[in-house]
Amino acid sequence: MKQTIAVIIIALFVMSGGSALAYDKDTAKKFEGMFSQMTPELIAKRPCEIDSKQLFEMLKKKEDFVVLDIRTPQEMAIIGITLKNTLKIPMNELFKEENLNKLPKDKKIIVICHTGTRAVAATVALMVTGFTNAVTFKGGTIELAAASGRSIIGNLW
Repeated sequence: MKQTIAVIIIALFVMSGGSALAYDKDTAKKFEGMFSQMTPELIAKRPCEIDSKQLFEMLKKKEDFVVLDIRTPQEMAIIGITLKNTLKIPMNELFKEENLNKLPKDKKIIVICHTGTRAVAATVALMVTGFTNAVTFKGGTIELAAASGRSIIGNLW
């Protein structure tokens, strides 16, 4: 969990164009508002990530959820996820209003990227935006392919 939080902070710092020598106080205030909501109690109630074992269990139980694939179109062309209820919205387009309107508020949203790093940043941003049902798929498509015993070339499922 500590590693996930560290990755989130680093990813948000890099995405904000920050510098180690100075910082933007206005941006820092925005992040303070975001992260102050992520209390240990909230995280304990609503874990921020799931792994392949949990995903396979959800599939077995036929739980209703949405997979949000935030990889680039080029990445999606190499390995595709064809699970029912998969939304393919690249991260750079995710926070456009028309794309946010596609996301459910009443189902779990499993955010996935290639390795899981971008998904962590996107999940935190979605949670702060109001999508408290968003979770990161730990390990990304690399982990998903390995856990399913499939090659990372071609389509999953």
